Amino acid sequence: MTLVDTSATPTTATGGPALAQERRLVTAIPGPRSQELMARKAEAVASGVGTTIPVSVVAAGGGVLVDADDNSLIDLGSGIAVTGVGNANPRVVAAVKAQLDAFTHTCFTVAPYENYVAVAEKLNELTPGDHVKRSALFNSGAEAVENAVKIARHFTKKQAVVAFDHAYHGRTNLTMGLTAKNIPYKSGFGPFASEVYRAPLSYPFRDGGLSGAEAAARAITQIEKQVGAENLAAIIIEPIQGEGGFIVPAQGFLPALVEWARANDVVFIADEVQTGFGRTGAWFASEHDGIVPDLVVTAKGIAGGLPLSAVTGRAEIMDSAMAGGLGGTYGGNPLACAAALAAIESYESDGLIERAREIGAVLIGRLNAMRTADPRIGDVRGRGAMVAIELVDPATGAPDAALTNAIAKHAHQNGVVVLTCGTYGNVIRFLPPLTISDELLIEGLGVIAEGLKTA
Repeated sequence: MTLVDTSATPTTATGGPALAQERRLVTAIPGPRSQELMARKAEAVASGVGTTIPVSVVAAGGGVLVDADDNSLIDLGSGIAVTGVGNANPRVVAAVKAQLDAFTHTCFTVAPYENYVAVAEKLNELTPGDHVKRSALFNSGAEAVENAVKIARHFTKKQAVVAFDHAYHGRTNLTMGLTAKNIPYKSGFGPFASEVYRAPLSYPFRDGGLSGAEAAARAITQIEKQVGAENLAAIIIEPIQGEGGFIVPAQGFLPALVEWARANDVVFIADEVQTGFGRTGAWFASEHDGIVPDLVVTAKGIAGGLPLSAVTGRAEIMDSAMAGGLGGTYGGNPLACAAALAAIESYESDGLIERAREIGAVLIGRLNAMRTADPRIGDVRGRGAMVAIELVDPATGAPDAALTNAIAKHAHQNGVVVLTCGTYGNVIRFLPPLTISDELLIEGLGVIAEGLKTA
């Protein structure tokens, strides 16, 4: 970390290559200009819209965020797995600028345009399985989840939907019902959509040694007894849970669920909103378990920071909805589609999926070394550039949310952006941009280690 006068530090308007890739503290965090913005936020923005770190970002790229006080922070969150290609990817910036010069909107369901179709073609190509597929584009992950459930219900003529313990699927009414965690996502916002049920997840750290097959049998038994396959339209699951704590199910859990769903005419929906687009070291996390979902929901990393989401799936399921049954005013906006095509090109051509695996090796190696030295780290888990530590009382294994918050606060005060998660609030998740350097990544982990020692 440098502590210098940075008035002459070279940057660009987009936070591109000239943005200095360093952790730099010019002021305390937050600095005076960031404090001014946070005061304005308190007066203008609904208090329900929280922030992780109280800074005012003015530039970002590579592996850093620069605030209005010229502090440069190491980014280990990438906007919750959104900016996998970087915050100012040159391909994305150029593509969006070109589209801006052409037009910003026509509404695809009124007057269509090519880049929506091109995004759909790429999604049909890249998502798991070689069956004939169709895609529909939307704005947010929650909106795409709602549409996936809607499509599954229309296709199966059944109504019930099963989600899993620790799940997170969004903040809209239906997706709140699918989401497991009460505070802050659900408390006081009900009643929720009907015909939503919950099944137990495979959670190896807290499962008492259950194998994936055993955990799947437990879930399937509960589904059969409490819902009934004859009533069940869909199972929806994150192949690696995000907000729920980066829980990686035991090997065999997901394939067993897919097999049961196929045998019982139940649509299997993979929510790859956080896990998709190279984040786990594969295009999609489903690939690690060798599963082929019927429907795949994507968002976040799809478009380099512009709002876009999608549902991609088997043609017979996707085409079951009547004309006009899917869509929306802004879904598949041309600027977002241009960004998505450029982001996908970057994943394909710039080695970012391989880079995710390299980042994962650094994260797993360094965090496991920390775990060996400190039993308060109960578990290290994840894949690729989607890794987490679960913090516990070493005597009892009970979740330690206070320790988690103390470490995150230390990181934020020392110029490292990290996110917490987990049903019990005791997980620190690492989601760096795939453009981050090893040097920044290791330095950021060093700040986490310092926080663990001083907490």
